[in-house]
Amino acid sequence: MTAAAGHFITLEGIEGVGKTTNIEFVRGLLEARGLEVIVTREPGGTPLGEEIRELLLDHRHDAMSADAELLLMFAARAQHIAQVIRPALAAGKWVLCDRYTDATFAYQGGGRGLGFERVARLADWVHHDLWPDLTLLLDLPVAAGLERAGRRNSADRFERERSDFFERVRDAYLRLAQREPRRVRIVAADAPLEQVQARLRAVMTEWLTTRID
Repeated sequence: MTAAAGHFITLEGIEGVGKTTNIEFVRGLLEARGLEVIVTREPGGTPLGEEIRELLLDHRHDAMSADAELLLMFAARAQHIAQVIRPALAAGKWVLCDRYTDATFAYQGGGRGLGFERVARLADWVHHDLWPDLTLLLDLPVAAGLERAGRRNSADRFERERSDFFERVRDAYLRLAQREPRRVRIVAADAPLEQVQARLRAVMTEWLTTRID
């Protein structure tokens, strides 16, 4: 495949793994190769998606049911795909996204206990075969992730969850990586930033060699 072809890359992980910092690092690696990169996020990425994001993260909605949460995630995703992701890929751009459906498997399927099957049915309906070409799973023990996340300002509705919720989320992520090892690459985030980014660089260099070199 040539460098003109668009690709879809996602970053995933529990709270505190460093996705925001490292997505910019990955963007730099791609742009250094002359690739046009669109950076976006979920939930969000569009005006409608950002409004849904506010609903999902606002602690005033602690009574939100797990099913309502799941459906809102996919509502935001449907708009994101139609308005941003598919058009960018069709134009040959590279899409770099902070979370996607793997996060829904992990947070709603695992954390909320809804199971993978229900998430998979909605994924098939909303985006069918539009899956990332590569998913970088930044992995960190829950206690360390929550300690890092706690240094931020106010906690959102998800960050206020108990550690057992995040243990289920992390376990779901690791199960996804075990099921799809070629797409989901685990990057240990339990080290200083420079070491984590060296690991990311190694994964990206190896993966890009098979795509554009």
